[in-house]
Amino acid sequence: MKKSIRRLPDSELEIMKVIWDAKEPVTSAYISEKLRGKKDWKITSILTFLARLTDKGFVECKREGKVNIYRPLISEQEYLEKESKSILEKLYNNSLTNFVASLYSSNAIAEDELKELQEFIEKLTRGE
Repeated sequence: MKKSIRRLPDSELEIMKVIWDAKEPVTSAYISEKLRGKKDWKITSILTFLARLTDKGFVECKREGKVNIYRPLISEQEYLEKESKSILEKLYNNSLTNFVASLYSSNAIAEDELKELQEFIEKLTRGE
C-alpha cells in the first residue's frame, strides 16, 4: 500500500529536489556537495532529513558496502500534482480561474505566459 503524499517542509523538499534532479540513486555526500554554497547544512543535518524522508516514504535507503544509497519512491511529478491540487483547494476554493487571476493581479504572471496557458487549454479541449 502506497503512503499518502504529504507536504514536505522546505528543508526536506530541498533534499528531494537534489535527489530528483540526479535521475539516479545518490549518497548523502552527493547531496551535501550539490547543496554546498546554497545551504550551510552539516552532513548530520542532511542525514536527519534523509531519515525523515525515508520514514515518510519519499525515499528508499539501501546499504551498498559502507555507503547508504538513496532513491526516490515518489516522483517529482507526483509531488507537484499533489501540492498543486492542495494549494488550489486550500487557497482558491478549487477555482483555477481565481488562482490565475491572483497571479495576474500580483504581476506574477506575464502576458506571454497567459497566452501559453490559453494555447495549452485550447489543445486540451481539442483532445491533443
